[in-house]
Amino acid sequence: MYSAELQSYPAARPRRSRLLDQLRRGRPVLSYKLNSSCPRIASLAAMSGFDAIWICNEHVPSDWSTLERQIDAAKVFDVDTIVRVAKGCYSDYIRPLEADAAAIMVPHLMSLAEARELVRMIRFQPLGRRPLDGGNADGMFCRMSTAEYIEFANANRMVIVQIEDPEPLSELDEICRLDGIDMIFFGPGDFSHAIGCPGELNHPEVVRARRLVVETARRHGKFAGTVSGAAGLRENLAMGYQLLNCGADVTMISSGCDAVVKAFGEAANG
Repeated sequence: MYSAELQSYPAARPRRSRLLDQLRRGRPVLSYKLNSSCPRIASLAAMSGFDAIWICNEHVPSDWSTLERQIDAAKVFDVDTIVRVAKGCYSDYIRPLEADAAAIMVPHLMSLAEARELVRMIRFQPLGRRPLDGGNADGMFCRMSTAEYIEFANANRMVIVQIEDPEPLSELDEICRLDGIDMIFFGPGDFSHAIGCPGELNHPEVVRARRLVVETARRHGKFAGTVSGAAGLRENLAMGYQLLNCGADVTMISSGCDAVVKAFGEAANG
């Protein structure tokens, strides 16, 4: 698959996606969300055994250099990164991939037309028209030929779209049939907000959408993901979800700090 020049350097191989390799074997995968911009927390989570670190660029004001350091911190431990991008132009979508993120997640997909445009911007030929530059980490800094780079990127990097609104449900079958989209990820929090019931994650419409997303995705050969608390992991896996995000740095640091302060208060007050 690789050129003779690339084969002459045993360590010089593009990194396969741990997520895709696991999912294609039928194994569920687990991710951990970062709201902080600290690469050390990415390292800590990676060392714990998560399959992927979810880095948020939708709600977190990290710059591109910080993002690159977080991706590199996870890669040291052979852990993937999923970058939830800020919705914008093609540069917002491809820069995390060029920094060698294993996946990008596009929030609030609203229609089949938008999904088609995402594939056009993010995927290389023959699926799309992604701008071509092999001089970054994902192209081994020009150590791969153009043909190798395109083939590897299309096969080993994941495009995830989030269903967080009721509008795309009417076109969900067509979205899930679209080549170039790998995973449909259901966001219950924003979905509950979109239907006017913020935070009601067990609202009947949220429950219905959660089941519809996983059933439709799996029926069309797409992977399905969602968020889950620890208590809901078994239920979501039984429902058919294959990627679950459980835990985030801000909540775990907060709970750890609260526990220490509580223990100190109990000790100090006898």
